[in-house]
Amino acid sequence: MTSAQVLAVDSGGSGIRVAVAPADGAGPPLTWSSPEPARTTSGGIDARGLLGRVLPAARELLRRADARECAAVCVGAAGMAGLGGELRAVLPAALREALGTRRLALASDAVTAYAGAVGQAPGAVVAAGTGLVALGTDLAPGSGWRRADGWGHLLGDCGGGAWIGRAGLEAALRAHDGRAGGSAALLARSAAVLGPAGELPGLLYPRPDRPALLASFAPEVARCAGACPVARDILRTAARHIAEAAAAACRRPAPGAPEPSVAVTGGLRGLGGPLLEPLDEQLRLQLPYARRVEAAGTPLDGALYLATALLTDRLLLPADGTLLTVIG
Repeated sequence: MTSAQVLAVDSGGSGIRVAVAPADGAGPPLTWSSPEPARTTSGGIDARGLLGRVLPAARELLRRADARECAAVCVGAAGMAGLGGELRAVLPAALREALGTRRLALASDAVTAYAGAVGQAPGAVVAAGTGLVALGTDLAPGSGWRRADGWGHLLGDCGGGAWIGRAGLEAALRAHDGRAGGSAALLARSAAVLGPAGELPGLLYPRPDRPALLASFAPEVARCAGACPVARDILRTAARHIAEAAAAACRRPAPGAPEPSVAVTGGLRGLGGPLLEPLDEQLRLQLPYARRVEAAGTPLDGALYLATALLTDRLLLPADGTLLTVIG
């Protein structure tokens, strides 16, 4: 007999990922991904557009798993807290009808990043990808979540991929203009990968995926950091911002309480030493009371973890109706 299946969805700035796995852990997850992110409209995240891509993938994965329905689902989405109203209104009935889902968790991608990184332990996790948000909890009754940043590329996400890419392109344009603080190295890389400096506004401003395009320049900043002091300073400043967000989200433990765990997850870790070395230094400086750990898994792993916890009534993370909503 086929084990009960759980479904996980991870929707972020770099695309959509879907996984189906047996709830008893009897086999590896089956996965599907698309590099195209979910669409955001004036009403928030487009729930029907997301369903139009997730449901065909989920049905195919269920077919491969020799199953017809998902007993529990966790959808983790960037922007769930502020832009997830339509998701909360549409998804429960749609998933129940299409996949037979009895239990559903709708989570911020920061929550699924937390669960994937440290499970259900007290601490904080920084989800550092195209954007950046830190989330923490001490799991004390009534304490809920502590969130820092995650305000999007126009108002925050300081130290995230779009922030680094934008800072790098600003330095390139300063060099193009002959202003102080410019970087000839970054100007050369921007011309090589994005085109002439004078065409950057026309390339960037009309794009609906502007944060992802800005973040695509972050690796170029890291490549230039060895020889370019401007690029190196951008990454040191990003590291300070990341550690500040972690410190804001991670409460100093009470005497006798468990030592909190702090992890940094997300694609920004791929920038390597130019970012991670100053980040390690900043985390030690700003969170001397926390234990630095490597993330155990990805946000998609975290969504699977939460779906399984729902099904087995072992969910300990705070459900607050905004960052984490549990239905059924």
